[in-house]
Amino acid sequence: MPYFLELCIQSVAAAISNIEAEIIVVDNLSQDTSCVMVQQKYPEVKLIENKENFGFSKGNNIGVANAQGEYICILNPDTVVAEDTFETLLSYIEKKNKIGIIGCKLIDGIGNYLPESKRNIPVPKIAIKKALGNTNSYYANHIEENATGKVSIFVGAFMLLKKITYIKVKGFDEDYFMYGEDIDLSYKIEKNGYQNYYVGASTIIHYKGESTLKDETYAKRFYGAMRIFYKKHFKRNFFFDSIMFLGIWSAKFLSISNSKSLKEKAPMSFVIVSNNDYPNLEQKLKSVVYTKKVISFASNTEYVLDANYLSFKEIIRLISTSKNKKNITFKILPKNSNFIIGSNSSKSRGKVIVF
Repeated sequence: MPYFLELCIQSVAAAISNIEAEIIVVDNLSQDTSCVMVQQKYPEVKLIENKENFGFSKGNNIGVANAQGEYICILNPDTVVAEDTFETLLSYIEKKNKIGIIGCKLIDGIGNYLPESKRNIPVPKIAIKKALGNTNSYYANHIEENATGKVSIFVGAFMLLKKITYIKVKGFDEDYFMYGEDIDLSYKIEKNGYQNYYVGASTIIHYKGESTLKDETYAKRFYGAMRIFYKKHFKRNFFFDSIMFLGIWSAKFLSISNSKSLKEKAPMSFVIVSNNDYPNLEQKLKSVVYTKKVISFASNTEYVLDANYLSFKEIIRLISTSKNKKNITFKILPKNSNFIIGSNSSKSRGKVIVF
């Protein structure tokens, strides 16, 4: 969907305004208007249009091969970064020796912390527990979500590292089409003597559901990727394969259950946080009020955060502070755009309202 990509590009452009950097978009033969949008609205972005869907690993390897900088950031198109994200993390990298990947705190579209922000190495014992529904050992819970410390595995939605390190370990393993490649890269870098660090002081949004749907197909791809991982790094056995099959089989029922529980309740009212009026947007919504500052959150309300007025860092802060509030949802109005976009769950695709 080009809308999420546009929002992502806007946030990255704001985050590199004080840094000598470039934005590279790799398109794996998308079937929407993403490439046209980039060409028309962001001609300064380096757009690579692949003639076939090479998958996540090869697509990113192609992008890195075309990158000119000392550092690279692997970033999903359904993310929103703050203006100081890269400066904060780069300053941390420069203070450390033999540093590998830097990861940060990821939240979903309503402020919930995403535990895959930091993970442990999924040795067979941990992977079996995860397949059976116990994720306590899978995630790096020994480090608080706002803390900083060494973590082995990061998610491919956000990975910041030196290009020379990426090349030294030969980048993403292209045996993985989708899923598992981020685990493999993190593990390879650690095995080569580097230390991966999680910096919880820096937060970004990862809508996630836009690029990852938790269904049977996801389960097959994920556990298939795990088989590749263990074949490369660990010994496989019949018991492990049986448990992986069980995980795929149970995902059929979990996806049905999840789909039933994902029915969203429409908000009773909308608050547009802006210093501008949007009459065309008002016609699309109901019970609209405007405010320049959010003092407290009202239940059963959706907040439209105007990026023409608010910084991306302030948008992320507002969404972060709303978690655990009753039926609070968000949409972001990107700069100079005629749509609002957001997601109420990390397990479902986001929603766009064009006005």
